Amino acid sequence: MPVSSTRMLESGDKSSLLHGKYEIGKLLGRGAFAKVYHGRNVRTGQSVAIKSISKQKVMKSGLVSHVKREIAIMRRLRHQHIVKLYEVLASRTKIYFIMEYVKGGELFAKVAKGRLPEDVSRRHFQQLISTVGYCHSRGVYHRDLKPENLLIDENGDLKVSDFGLSAVSEQIRNDGLFHTLCGTPAYVAPEILAKRGYSGAKVDLWSCGVILFVLNAGYLPFNNPNIMAMYRKIYKGDFRCPRWTSPELKHMIHRLLDPNPETRITVDEIVNDPWFKKGLKEKKFHEEEPKEECAELRHLNAFDIISFSPGLDLSGLVSEPCAPEPERFVSAEVAEKIIEKVEGLARGESLEVKRGRGWRIDLEGHNGNFGAVVEIRPLTETLVVVEAKRSGGDVQTYDRFWRDKMKLALNDQGSPVTR
Repeated sequence: MPVSSTRMLESGDKSSLLHGKYEIGKLLGRGAFAKVYHGRNVRTGQSVAIKSISKQKVMKSGLVSHVKREIAIMRRLRHQHIVKLYEVLASRTKIYFIMEYVKGGELFAKVAKGRLPEDVSRRHFQQLISTVGYCHSRGVYHRDLKPENLLIDENGDLKVSDFGLSAVSEQIRNDGLFHTLCGTPAYVAPEILAKRGYSGAKVDLWSCGVILFVLNAGYLPFNNPNIMAMYRKIYKGDFRCPRWTSPELKHMIHRLLDPNPETRITVDEIVNDPWFKKGLKEKKFHEEEPKEECAELRHLNAFDIISFSPGLDLSGLVSEPCAPEPERFVSAEVAEKIIEKVEGLARGESLEVKRGRGWRIDLEGHNGNFGAVVEIRPLTETLVVVEAKRSGGDVQTYDRFWRDKMKLALNDQGSPVTR
């Protein structure tokens, strides 16, 4: 993460403290909605991470429901390998999340320097499964597990963060499955791409398999600059372990990255696996931390306050600003019908329509303030992926058209696979 410094506030001047309690120190990272600072509780001397969030930006992005769900989820979870949210503070324009400060940074940065020894990979994996098993026992499914969401503390222990895409058991439909499609492309499970209902537990374990592969190999099992080629590999479970992978580890990875969720390994089976149990020190697979860890929350009852305030999705807020990802949808509709519907919509908005190679259509505004591309690519014999992205013009104009017009039309055809 980028690091720069700001002047540490004088601890003796309460007017310069956040809510008279926290010093704000160096900037740790920034994103589209938030800045993250190192902070210190002047009453206890404890280091914290402080996310300062713009209410206005969040409200415009329609993310209020995400933060309410995440706050509700974080109230359920108290585990040694989950980043703690101590309290939530609010002003007229900002929301502040006071969180556990994890000194070691992202696991992603550690792996980026090279693959990890098998015993180190196993230790991190044991801690990850301890956390995942605990969450599942509480009816919480992360749905976006990846090295960027795993932090390492000063003792080298794992801390899971960013529950912005998490789901809870109350969201399960009558068929016993989730149907909201989300996740990061390289880590998404094949049953999500297939546009079927899915088990939150099975999806998390697939992501754990991708993470374990990355720890051992130093690279992704499914990685291709052509996202459709990558999706096809994921759908088939087409990957190969590097030559240095031990037979026992290879067996574990293949059980996790089983494209059939019905035969994919479960948490209980993992815990009883001889390779997994080697050197195991984890004991809290379904236990929560003592209640005194939550004492900070009782003082302000901040979770009740924040439920009436605009909030935001916390996932990915400390990453560098970048171009927005294309919107992608899986659809079982015939490609030609999708193209015809988008063409009719565009002409109704007086946009110029140009057909490209294959199933591609370019949309342009006559005054140059709008540009978009919609492209359709086959995923399987019966499914296609529809991708829509801005190609030029004014961002706000595109966002309005996408939100009020095109998104509704595409949602009639399918469901989003990434965002």
